[in-house]
Amino acid sequence: MSAGQETIFTRYFREVLQMRKRRKRRVKKRVLIPLILLAVSVALMAASVYVDGFADWHTEHIYPALTGSIGRIFGLVPTSVAEIGLYLFVLTLIFGFLYILLSIIHKNWNFYRTKKTAVVLLWTVSVLAFLYVINCGINYRSTSFAERSGILPRDYTVDELRSVCLTLTQAVQDTEPSVTRDDDGELLFTTDAGKNAVRAMQTLGEDYRELKGYYPEPKKLIFSEFLSIQSLTGIYSPFTAEANYNGDMTAYNIPFTMCHELSHLKGFMQEQEANFIAWLACGRSDVVEFRYSAALSGWLYATNQFWNYDQASYEELYGMLPENARKDLQRNDAFWAEHEGRIAEVSNQINDAYLKSNGQENGVESYDKMVDMLVVYLLDHASGQGAS
Repeated sequence: MSAGQETIFTRYFREVLQMRKRRKRRVKKRVLIPLILLAVSVALMAASVYVDGFADWHTEHIYPALTGSIGRIFGLVPTSVAEIGLYLFVLTLIFGFLYILLSIIHKNWNFYRTKKTAVVLLWTVSVLAFLYVINCGINYRSTSFAERSGILPRDYTVDELRSVCLTLTQAVQDTEPSVTRDDDGELLFTTDAGKNAVRAMQTLGEDYRELKGYYPEPKKLIFSEFLSIQSLTGIYSPFTAEANYNGDMTAYNIPFTMCHELSHLKGFMQEQEANFIAWLACGRSDVVEFRYSAALSGWLYATNQFWNYDQASYEELYGMLPENARKDLQRNDAFWAEHEGRIAEVSNQINDAYLKSNGQENGVESYDKMVDMLVVYLLDHASGQGAS
């Protein structure tokens, strides 16, 4: 073999080795980047728990910029991007599983395809985890709305709770006669409820600076049944900064739910506080249907707790409600009873575990804890501020 031929073969093998090295470096990068994202996500969550002030700094300075930009981008789409993304993700998983299964059956599956699939899954998990942490997870550890606003829960008596229930009953009596209803007696929105919800939150932001700023319009799910079967009225998507709501539920719930989900976009993740903020925002709205939503929702939460102490007085309060308000409550009970089942039960258990893992010790019972803030606000803070 000549020296020239040796040079050609040597060059060929050198190039092959270099190609393999470049390919390995590309593979390493494809794996290294998502691993770094996961590590950063873990570090950020740890910092939110163990570093004093970090969660507040993030909620006040970083989170508004994130939701403002992401929310504006996805706000250009009239339907819920999170909902569409979820359906596409599920379809991808189904077809991906079938593809892998058929490939294995026909012996077309190999190590390269396994590695490629693993990399795709790693990227998906790391990106979703990172988005969750920066748009949701850290906020669970920031200073609560109660502390920021000074509306701190305290012990109260049954008589004080009764007084609050009477105030809310009066609010229902004052607002219900003025709301618009259709021929079937259902609450009807004559103006854009989404825009009204944004305006209500922005108006509240004039009194509470923590709530100032941009809000995307809430979006009704295309298939609201997805939420109904889970006994959910709405859901905040940290991946798209969207406030989504169940369009099938009894209409009086809609304004309250819209504002509840929008409050999460200001970093207030605790469910009792989101409920209270929603009650405040709707109660101060210039749209009577929103004020009615606040009054009846607040009445339901407060009297449900009062029922535990005085059932006879509860029945009296119920009898004081306008007939159409009682019908709204009956429709609400019938709607959720229709969707009770194993899925709703499992969803409730998952939500309970999720909330507890994020520092909400009461789990799903946190929603009811808004009554503690309601009592304090109406008895100690509302004077001169226009109670809902």
